[in-house]
Amino acid sequence: MSGILGVLLAGGRSSRMGGGDKCLAMLHGQTLLTRAIARARPQVSELILNANGDAARFLPFGLTIVPDVIEGQAGPLAGILSALEWAREHRPSYTHVASFATDTPFFPLDLVARLLSARKGAGAPIACAASGGRIQPVFGLWPVSLAGDLRRALTQENLRKVEGWSARHGAAQADFSVEPFDPFLNINSPDDLAAAERLASVPDRDFES
Repeated sequence: MSGILGVLLAGGRSSRMGGGDKCLAMLHGQTLLTRAIARARPQVSELILNANGDAARFLPFGLTIVPDVIEGQAGPLAGILSALEWAREHRPSYTHVASFATDTPFFPLDLVARLLSARKGAGAPIACAASGGRIQPVFGLWPVSLAGDLRRALTQENLRKVEGWSARHGAAQADFSVEPFDPFLNINSPDDLAAAERLASVPDRDFES
């Protein structure tokens, strides 16, 4: 997608998985991060990784590593802001950032196209995914022009909820089917990882839209 920077969000603590880098957990012979790269990269102009700590552990994946620009583990909004500000500084021709969670191994292959369509149809500046009647706020499309507003919300208002910030500007919703299973199934525990392992052989065509 021309003019869109993709960011894989991997800046959290992964406390429910025992700490460490959840995105390096193995699923069906691949790390979650490898799966996320393969699914996200064709959907955007360029892909970066939002991660904190020693960047050397991610060098084999061949992505630009962008740490949080806000201290204190401020959650996914900090990762989104980091990508918006990186795009503004390094890729001024990019107009939007598409965000992807790295702990969601089956996210749709047409996610960005559907977000763009939802945004255009609603005339809204932001678009987020939804499935089964639930918003999936980490999977969104964000205008680079809102970077300043997001920085103020994080630093001056201590805002941490993605939905709270996106609602201020208006967010379109791209709805995805939960059949045969929810493509936004995310890995928060070893049990989730085991469940995802059982689903990993389902062909992509069955949950692409």
